[in-house]
Amino acid sequence: MDMTISHKDTWMHHINPTIKLMTMTGIFLFLLFVHYLNWLLYLNLFYFLLLWLFSGYSNRVVLLLVLPFLLVFLSTASSMIMFGKGETTWLKWGLIHITEESFYRGIHIGLRAFAFAILGLLFALTTRPVLLFYSLMQQVGLKPKYAYSFMAGLRLIPIMAEEFYTLHNAMKVRGIREQKGIKHLFHKMQSYSIPLLAQSIRRAHRMAVAMETKGFDGNGQRTYFYRVGFSKYDGYFIVSTFLMMLVSYYTSIHLPILPTGDVRYGK
Repeated sequence: MDMTISHKDTWMHHINPTIKLMTMTGIFLFLLFVHYLNWLLYLNLFYFLLLWLFSGYSNRVVLLLVLPFLLVFLSTASSMIMFGKGETTWLKWGLIHITEESFYRGIHIGLRAFAFAILGLLFALTTRPVLLFYSLMQQVGLKPKYAYSFMAGLRLIPIMAEEFYTLHNAMKVRGIREQKGIKHLFHKMQSYSIPLLAQSIRRAHRMAVAMETKGFDGNGQRTYFYRVGFSKYDGYFIVSTFLMMLVSYYTSIHLPILPTGDVRYGK
């Protein structure tokens, strides 16, 4: 079962995975202290353009992947908008109390969640898991037994998906009909979970024995099939990150989109 999506490599794919991970972690922490709505709005625009232009995937695929995060934005923002505090009341109906201050704070929280989602998606689309763990072993000193265990676990995910698909087709061939109701739902879960769990336990045991036999216990020096180093693209990424912060801050002051500043309550 082919689960891959065609894409092309961009300069984002050539960034050292550890540098990319540490930089994006720093951005996540930085966004927690951004309380100016226009600044956060411009940052979201820059991050989305970065995803749109340099993810390497088609525009249609990017839009399909971003759509669920728009629902996250709406659900996160609406909870603060409808039940927040404020002095300028726009609408009050029962428990729902929408004010000007709660509206802007809700948009702010929604944009922050959307920025986290966009950056996480960009990291996932432009980073190969194998190179990420090799980079963590070589640049950070992560023990091989942990890194290779994670890589083996990631490799098992598509195998389990294929086994689920095979098991589903086997049940259809045998004439097992899918009935409705809670009782049949538990029976269906049992029919799928027990064979998949048994196969996973046997495969995990064989893999653990094989890794221990070949010396993946972390003792001694190891050689690596992939050597992950640093390049000029690491500098491009760090510089572009700071430029996006500075330009978004400048434009939020001189070209504000929304008529508000600090959205914290009482500011």
